[in-house]
Amino acid sequence: MRVLYVEDAFPLRDTVALALRKSGFAVDVAEDGEEGLFLFENYQYDVAVLDVMLPKFDGLALMKEIRRVARYTPVLLLTAKGELEDRVAGLDSGADDYMVKPFALDELISRIRALSRRGFKNPSSVLRISDLEVDTSAKTVKRAGELVKLSAHELAVLEILMRKAGTVVSRSVIDQHFYENSGLPMSNVIDVVICSIRKKISLNRSKPEMIHTRRGLGYVLQAE
Repeated sequence: MRVLYVEDAFPLRDTVALALRKSGFAVDVAEDGEEGLFLFENYQYDVAVLDVMLPKFDGLALMKEIRRVARYTPVLLLTAKGELEDRVAGLDSGADDYMVKPFALDELISRIRALSRRGFKNPSSVLRISDLEVDTSAKTVKRAGELVKLSAHELAVLEILMRKAGTVVSRSVIDQHFYENSGLPMSNVIDVVICSIRKKISLNRSKPEMIHTRRGLGYVLQAE
């Protein structure tokens, strides 16, 4: 999943972005409202995480612009203000969630993950297709009850294929959801990632393949 994180405090910005990337998210960062809006207008995001107190224009103003560009993108506000009226103002302005600094990184990641699931028909953290099971909260994958070890990035790609099971997922969708604006990968890199996932979840060919290539279109995951 791809996250926009707008925060002007440099140490916190780096710490949170690193934690999100280790959890399998692609993260684009901005240090002020103007840069955040530029990124949002040019890239597709599953969740936007905004500090309220930002240079140039604040998080509430940025959120209103985000709602203009993409009405249904989940927005999580971060602020040092913990008063009830501040939380109410943020939620009433269109935020989907609200966290007060300081916060626990694990809780932030959990809330972002929950928000990112809202864009899919199946909001559950446990996904099952035939004998393949992915628990996006526990970060585990099982095939016929056997544990399959995937990298955080592989797990993130498999999650979107599972949530869109039976539907062709194009390379551009994978680009938009999983790669940051620092540089999109060549298509053969995507092929390598898909190939690795396919091999691992087939348990070294002892089980039928579930990820199929549709040449010129993308990939589809379906029961054998």
